[in-house]
Amino acid sequence: MKIISANQITKRMGEGPEREVILEDLSVDIQQGDFITIMGPSGSGKSTLMYALSGMDQVDSGQVLFDEKNLATCKEDELADLRRNRMGFVFQQPTFLKNLNLLDNIILPAVREKKLSRKEIVFRGEALMESVGISELKMREITQVSGGQLQRAGICRALINNPDVIFGDEPTGALNSSSSDEIMTILAAINQKGTTVILVTHDAKVAARSQRILFLNDGSIESEMNLPPLAEKEMENRVQQVTEKMVELGI
Repeated sequence: MKIISANQITKRMGEGPEREVILEDLSVDIQQGDFITIMGPSGSGKSTLMYALSGMDQVDSGQVLFDEKNLATCKEDELADLRRNRMGFVFQQPTFLKNLNLLDNIILPAVREKKLSRKEIVFRGEALMESVGISELKMREITQVSGGQLQRAGICRALINNPDVIFGDEPTGALNSSSSDEIMTILAAINQKGTTVILVTHDAKVAARSQRILFLNDGSIESEMNLPPLAEKEMENRVQQVTEKMVELGI
């Protein structure tokens, strides 16, 4: 089932003669359950595309449909509701409130929604922390955990309202290789349960964990690579395939 559809979208930035085309007449369909990575050289429009697909940024022409709803015609409160309840976001540098412990930061989006009792929300938050291996850290301050642990908490927060799609903008960019592998294993497990995952990355090893790679250049999809379901023994070969494609495209 199609969850997101971008139809001939164009996005410009700047003013007057300096106005620059960031995305140009780009179309892409994303199915529920896809695991997609977006790659390309700096300035190719990777993050802009992700923000457009999530409704965080409006396009100048064309349309983005989320579950057949045109994001351009949604009121701001409708967009906010979609982002809170049907989308989750994981960024390179997670932003948490310093006056809350890790668990309270994770459950905050659900507490604000007030759809469940606090007891139910805390239970879900603790279950998510358990699933990513940080349950023993729930009472820690955000300054008392590592970058990898903080990113796991960010994933828990993104999942607290049970979204259909997880968006990640370089979610492993600030992590060492070991922590990056752990985060990608968690995201792959989330995807296997049916959640769509869309990541922006420059890392061939991260992209090799996905099923579909969109290569952007000058605001357009220059190429696309589809990979079979991942078998761990094939990982090295997958990374090599992605790296060779990046070299071919000058990324």
